Amino acid sequence: MRPQSLSHGLVASLGLVAAGLSPAVLADTSKVQTIAVDGTSFALNGEGVSYRFHVDNTTGDLIGDHFGGLVPENGLTQPIGPIQGWVTLVGRQRREFPDTGRGDFRAPAYQIRQASGGEQGTATTVSELRYRSHEIIEGGKPALGGLPSTFGGDAGDVSTVVVHMHDDHSAVAVDLVYSIFPEHDAVVRSVNVTNKGNATVALTKLSSFSVDLPYGDYDLVHLNGDWYREAHKVRRRVEYGSQGFASNAGYSSAQHNPFMALVDPSTTESQGQAWGFSLVYTGTHSFEVEKGSEGLTRALVGVNPLSFAWPLAPGETFTSPEVVAVYSDQGLGGMSRKFHRLYRKHLMKSKFATETRPALLNSWEGLYFDYNETTIARLARQTAELGVRMFVLDDGWFGDRYPRVSDDAGLGDWVPNPARFPSGFDELVSNITRLKSGNSSQDLKFGLWFEPEMVNPNSTLYADHPDWALHAGNYPRTLTRNQLVLNLALPEVQDYIVDAVSRILKNAPISYVKWDNNRGIHETPHPYTNHQYMLGVYKVYDRLTTAFPDVIWEGCASGGARFDPGILQYFPQVWTSDDTDAVERITIQTGTSLVYPPSAMAAHVAAVPNGLTKRSTSLTFRAHVAMMAGSFGFELDPAHLDDDDRRMIPDIVALQEKINPIVVQGDMWRLNLPDESNWPATLFISQDGKQAVLFYFQLKAHYNDLFPTVKLQGLDPQGSYRVDGNMTLSGSTLMRFGLQYTFDGDYQSRVVMLEKQ
Repeated sequence: MRPQSLSHGLVASLGLVAAGLSPAVLADTSKVQTIAVDGTSFALNGEGVSYRFHVDNTTGDLIGDHFGGLVPENGLTQPIGPIQGWVTLVGRQRREFPDTGRGDFRAPAYQIRQASGGEQGTATTVSELRYRSHEIIEGGKPALGGLPSTFGGDAGDVSTVVVHMHDDHSAVAVDLVYSIFPEHDAVVRSVNVTNKGNATVALTKLSSFSVDLPYGDYDLVHLNGDWYREAHKVRRRVEYGSQGFASNAGYSSAQHNPFMALVDPSTTESQGQAWGFSLVYTGTHSFEVEKGSEGLTRALVGVNPLSFAWPLAPGETFTSPEVVAVYSDQGLGGMSRKFHRLYRKHLMKSKFATETRPALLNSWEGLYFDYNETTIARLARQTAELGVRMFVLDDGWFGDRYPRVSDDAGLGDWVPNPARFPSGFDELVSNITRLKSGNSSQDLKFGLWFEPEMVNPNSTLYADHPDWALHAGNYPRTLTRNQLVLNLALPEVQDYIVDAVSRILKNAPISYVKWDNNRGIHETPHPYTNHQYMLGVYKVYDRLTTAFPDVIWEGCASGGARFDPGILQYFPQVWTSDDTDAVERITIQTGTSLVYPPSAMAAHVAAVPNGLTKRSTSLTFRAHVAMMAGSFGFELDPAHLDDDDRRMIPDIVALQEKINPIVVQGDMWRLNLPDESNWPATLFISQDGKQAVLFYFQLKAHYNDLFPTVKLQGLDPQGSYRVDGNMTLSGSTLMRFGLQYTFDGDYQSRVVMLEKQ
């Protein structure tokens, strides 16, 4: 029998555990099992987290007990006071997979429209799932059919428990699949829904993750934005009632990134509790937070129901995208570092996820569409002379009958433009890759831009297959940037894209692909087409990245409109924003790092004044900002550089190559935030703790006053560190007293190297 309440003494002891204390009466936490099941009580335990729930023996419902710091005890329940008013027991409990129609007036995790045939042939939306059984999967994690997901195979990496539930009235079965990555304090959940009845039902809502947090006050943190201003952090108080955000753009979008955190109101970068939720999906999404009348806060994460309504025929199973939930008691910074480590090791499949990337020069902002074979050869030669390691040819290289000389033609026709390249495209690429980078013996690498999910009406592809573009019956097909979206739910479209891209990659020595996507999805034939589309996209990504594992694939969607975990499964880096203004980029890259590792970001040094902001900053400042990303490059025409900047670039590339391993493989500490300080600062520390690099900026000139110190974090307090090859200071001094530098003028920067002695 489960106890229905806890004694005052045990409640007090559990409070000490949550606070990180270990009184003698408590169990030895070093011996806590990763997954512990006691009858029908379940616990998933990491190094610093416990996620606990149990089965209500009367209703068969799953009741949440704890999601927070490591708690080793079984039998946890929370007493519920006298029940009065309209809200009955089910509406006062912390439920793991809440339904609607049976007394819980809060937002449900799912809704199923049952088949007609009941009273007067009506289709009900009431469900009653009850616990049936469970199974534990040790030392591995099941892959999700057709969807990107976290993975782990080594002993101790991950363990999984599957809870089987069944609705005896509708013959619908549900599997809740929970995994725990103990090293990262990460709980992962997805949901399988199977129709075991004789008639088709419809899933009208399905949250991959749902959790009721304890009574208390919380702040909601998420990433808001738009084109050219992605990933701006928003923090707001969670009030009674519903709040949240969603993407309706067909993709994860620049407006609302598929991530949120719930934090204590007192939580900062380095202190306090933070619960982070990240949806591994590139399609539309919904993040709901509801503070109920009883004071519990519910979080729901999943596919946006507005573009869902999935028909489930007899015998069919629908698998939801998974959600990664991370707990930290070391503030938002601690949460971020757990996401970073987990995603680098257990989400990103590319071998480049933890490898350094070559510095590149992209042709787009230097030339746009205005080039020919001679221009490209000149740009590549100058790229090599500067010591840059890769040249990337952006938009405009393709199209035969409909040449891509502007953005109104050619998309879909992935053949080199013979007018632009009369000597042959493959020959040009071969000549470029025979160039030597700087004074080294390294051959210059070559990269190429694609936008394969799109089609221009002015193209051979559209003329031959207008039905391949997404559309809704006879409704007009809405153009954005003069293009339409191909329906990747169709196998023939998937095959066409794979064949077209493969043909180019097989015929020329191409080391890098920038995969762009410059509009959202508008008309669709069915509400569930969006998810079908995403399944098709993932098939294409998987086929191409498997066939070409030595290519560095970079995602892009008008900048960072598809910077999400689903993309990172296949592509090790994403173009963070079309905004190449270095001042703006500090905020964008800092916001993105709340959940995504800096190793996955791509950042370039662009020409000044910036095309949109018209701001001018020094080459050094722009380079230092871009070095805080895993993929570093230039977005300019070297012919327009002055002599001083041209002479500086080889040294900039050399510094970037020294720093890049620390940025790609190490831990990031956000010391001063750009929205809170005139002196933003970020520290990266290598995995072994022997090297660190500090990026320190001044945004506005500061005169006739003392300059502040920047206090470092994450160092060994007992260790000694050589600072820029000059003075040696203890880790304790660097963290408690800090470093102090002076700057002269707006938009100044320093990069400080630290070596542990």
